[in-house]
Amino acid sequence: MGHSKAEKAQSRERILSAAATKIRESGLDGISVGELMKSVNLTHGGFYGHFESRAHLIAAALEQALADGEKASAAHVAKNGSITVKSIVNSYLSPAHRDHPSSGCAIPTLAGEVGRADPEVRAVMAQQLVKSFDAMGEALGETGQDTEQFAVSAWSMMVGAMMISRILADDPLADRVLALTRKSILELAALHDGRKN
Repeated sequence: MGHSKAEKAQSRERILSAAATKIRESGLDGISVGELMKSVNLTHGGFYGHFESRAHLIAAALEQALADGEKASAAHVAKNGSITVKSIVNSYLSPAHRDHPSSGCAIPTLAGEVGRADPEVRAVMAQQLVKSFDAMGEALGETGQDTEQFAVSAWSMMVGAMMISRILADDPLADRVLALTRKSILELAALHDGRKN
């Protein structure tokens, strides 16, 4: 009995992993249940043993994609030293992150679609955004209204810059958008830091 539960859990993880990658590559509507199940060597009929509906899968896949992106970002930031505003901004607003949307943060990849999705899906991304705001505030080293304003503004700028840079793709302006946004956020952080002293 335990072996069967373990296999079911492993199958669910394979489905979620494949679905998380697929939505970052093709968007929320890019998932076909039949193709997804085939890609992980499971039957289409077996899908309902893991998920109540396609909508439930989309919410769970989005949650997985956001968690995967957060882990990748945290690993990159931690590898390069302590977590600071500068380390978050440099990691996030990098050409490498821009050029690999299927393994990066799902927010800039899916924000437009999630904004039009059902409440369950929006709630998943909203929760991740709040965590991101909190992490930026912690990196700034303070709490309060000014810190919240900085954190929300910085993340809004980063997500927007990533979306614009991906639109510009091969144009040299794509890298410039990332660089200018990094510069602006770090200047805002320095101003904030200056007000503390």
